[in-house]
Formats: sequence, structure tokens, C-alpha cells
Amino acid sequence: MEGAAVTVFITVQRIYYPFLCIMGIPANLFTFYMIYFRNCGMSNAAVVYLSSLAIADTFYLIWVILLDLTLTFWILQPFWHSQPWCGILGFLQHGSLCSSSWIVVVFTIERYLVLKSSTVKQRLSEAGVTKLTCMAIVVLSHLVSVPMGWINTVKLVNLTVDGENMTLPRCLYREHTYSTAVVWIASFLSGGIPIVLVILFNYLIGYNLCRASNLFTKEEQRVMHGRSTRGMLKRTIFLLGTISVVFVVLSLPRFVTYCILRTKHNDESFDRNDYSIPINVAGDVANMLHNLNSSTNFLLYCVVSHRFRQELVQVVTCNAKVLELGSVFTNTTMKVFAVADHKCPLPSGPAAVVLTSLKPREDKSGET
Repeated sequence: MEGAAVTVFITVQRIYYPFLCIMGIPANLFTFYMIYFRNCGMSNAAVVYLSSLAIADTFYLIWVILLDLTLTFWILQPFWHSQPWCGILGFLQHGSLCSSSWIVVVFTIERYLVLKSSTVKQRLSEAGVTKLTCMAIVVLSHLVSVPMGWINTVKLVNLTVDGENMTLPRCLYREHTYSTAVVWIASFLSGGIPIVLVILFNYLIGYNLCRASNLFTKEEQRVMHGRSTRGMLKRTIFLLGTISVVFVVLSLPRFVTYCILRTKHNDESFDRNDYSIPINVAGDVANMLHNLNSSTNFLLYCVVSHRFRQELVQVVTCNAKVLELGSVFTNTTMKVFAVADHKCPLPSGPAAVVLTSLKPREDKSGET
């Protein structure tokens, strides 16, 4: 990539990252409000996990996209090219990234365990347990991110700006074995391992749903659910597959390119801004895709959840009336977010029938 193509690519990024901040941050905050304070038909556990994910993604957008990438493309000397911000920003960025990734992983594992065991379901469905789990994820994610604060250091660099030579401090990668090891570990904790676990447990969820459907005949399924569940099952598996594909497709390229850049090209002489080198172009495109993953929660929920769309219409139109679920796809979505979470108490004693408003009937002889 040379000449005009480089200029176009840089211009696209200069527009793209501020646009993600303008759209993504308000969208995530609004998603948090919709999920946590409105009745979107989700279970208590799903409400906590998804609202926590919205907050984690919001902080990721602030630390990574707003304060790092946006300022990089618009300001010559961002504030984080100095101590102690050079290390602090790296710590906060990886902490928010790790929190977001592992909330998705733990929520996926929790859904699988709910399907497998009713005993586990009763425990994991408690809102208090879910909140403590999310808090533990955030705290542990930031604890393991502490070493990321030392992989960069501030150095004076000679730069040419508008034909004028000047020396400016720059937050640069520290060329040490320690930094390389930390980057490898951090990359697998925030990218590699979560991607593998999300794929694995979504497959197991789909497999268990298929097995459960084969335990009953089609007629029995119609009696239990009031409609054919074959289409519902296909939509459920499609929904799970969509969530997994979106997460993997948007996260995997960044994981691969980041590992290459921070290992094979982790020396000071490597110019990260030289777009004639293919890995630099691939790395920036992968970053654009990955950062999009933290800005699309609102659109994703609008697509997969009919009840979420209904509540959104109620908020936009300032109508407090709650609509009833009205489609097969709605029920399918609710099974993904709240499968096996609904409790239907059964009567403990024998059933009693009470007849009311009885009228005497006369027969032909006039007797009642």
C-alpha cells in the first residue's frame, strides 16, 4: 500500500474511530439501561451478565478507542506519551478487554451448566451469585493486567513534522524478554482461550438441545410447547451460531496479528506506521474489526431478541405499556437467554374443581 492508498486508509481510520465512540458509547449505556431497568424478558442471570458486558465494553471504548486510537490519529502529542499514563493506560486497556471477553465466556459456560444440571441451575440462577461472579471477573481481569503496565516505556524520539525536525517523548514497546512473555500470556488470556471456550461451549449447548429434542416425539413436543419445536430448535442453534461467529470473526484476526506484531516485530527499529509492510495494514484492519465487536451489542440484541425490540419501541414512543411475546422467534430468544430459569410451582395436593353459576335444568316432565 503506497501513495494515495495510504492517505485514504489513514483518513478512514481518522473517521472510523471517532464514529465508533460517538455511536458505541451511548449505545452501550442505553443497552445497559434497557437490559437492567426494562423488562426485556430475560432471566435474572442474563440481565446481570449482559448489563455487565455493556459496561465493560463501554470502558473498553473509552480507554482504547477514545483515549488511544482517536487521539493518535488527531493529536500530535497525546497525554499518554508521558509517565505514568504510558503504563496506566496499557493496564486499563487490557483490564477492560479481558473483562469483556471473560464475561462472554462465563455466561456461555453458565448457560451450558444450566442445561446440564437442575441443581446447578438453582444455584447459578440467583442474582447475588451472578453479581459476585461478574465482580470477580472484573477484579481478576485487572489483576492479571497489572504486568501490562510495564511492557511500555517513554523514550525521546526524533520526528519530522511538517518538514520540521523535533524531539518528542513517545510511549514505546519495551524490548525485553519479559515484555514478550507478558504479551504472549496476555494475548491468550484475553483472546485465544476465550475464543476457544466460546466455540466449544456453544457447540455443547447446541448438541444438548438437539439431544433433548430427540427424547420426545413431534406430537409430544407439540403438546408440551403448544407448537412445533423443530423450527424453534433450528432458530436457537442458528442464534447461538451467530453469536459465536460474530465473536470469533471479529476477535480472531486481532489476536493473530497482535501476536505477530508483538513477537516477530517487537524491536525498536520496526516502523508500525509504515503501510508498505503488509502486517501493519493487516494489524490495523484487524483492530478495526475487533473494536467493532465492542460497539455492536445494541444492534445484536435488536436482531436476536424480539422482546428487546418491543421494549425499545416502548421507550422511543414513551409508551409504558408492556407488550406480550408474540412470535416463535421471541420464545426461541428467551430460551437462549433464560433456558430452564422459569419456575412453575406444581400443586402439592389433589386438584379440586369448583363449579359456580349453576342453573337448574328442567326435563320434559317438568321436574328439575
